[in-house]
Amino acid sequence: MTRSFLANLALFSELDSDVIDRIAAGTTELRLPKGQVLFHRGEPCSGFHAVMYGQVKLGFVSPQGAEKVMEIFGPGQSFGQAAMFLGRAYPVDAECLADSLLLHISKASIDSELVRDPRLARRILAGLSRRLVGLVHDVEGYSLRSGMQRVIGYLLRDIVGRDDPAAPIRLVLGAGKGVIASRLNLTPEHFSRILGELSRETLISVRGAEITILDVSRLRGFLGT
Repeated sequence: MTRSFLANLALFSELDSDVIDRIAAGTTELRLPKGQVLFHRGEPCSGFHAVMYGQVKLGFVSPQGAEKVMEIFGPGQSFGQAAMFLGRAYPVDAECLADSLLLHISKASIDSELVRDPRLARRILAGLSRRLVGLVHDVEGYSLRSGMQRVIGYLLRDIVGRDDPAAPIRLVLGAGKGVIASRLNLTPEHFSRILGELSRETLISVRGAEITILDVSRLRGFLGT
């Protein structure tokens, strides 16, 4: 199962079978329950992780005790490459938001394959570049977009061309509202107020973790408010 997953991971999908075999030999499965800490900020990094199933949040806690969620990773996504290549300790904490099966891919196995196959280097550079662009977009959002615009952007993030943009769309929040609020640089109270305002405008309906977008076109239009 590990080898099959690695072969389909975006980083490794174009690599030869023998390369996947060698990387799999340096890979360890980690089965962790919800709430389990994978690593703490400041711990040494000896590889990177990929999510087979479950969900992991990366973040840190301020001296005042406030948590800032930097990113949330789900199945098929990987994290930790930057710290691994820099040879530095983890800059954030990682905690499972659900029962999870993770893979730890060792730095030693990646280093040896980078010498053999430059395609892997290009894939890793592309992945790190996408992550950097994402961070730039985050800073732009925190600096230039209102809280309302950030929440709407989050709700619409995975919605692309649809045959009927006016048809309702049901979403299930992949994490707790407090975690999502922190990811959007909002307080939980502000996040809830925004959802309430969107509900009053009949743009969405909220039922626990389930949100129904009642009209995608109108919600997109609300981004300009």
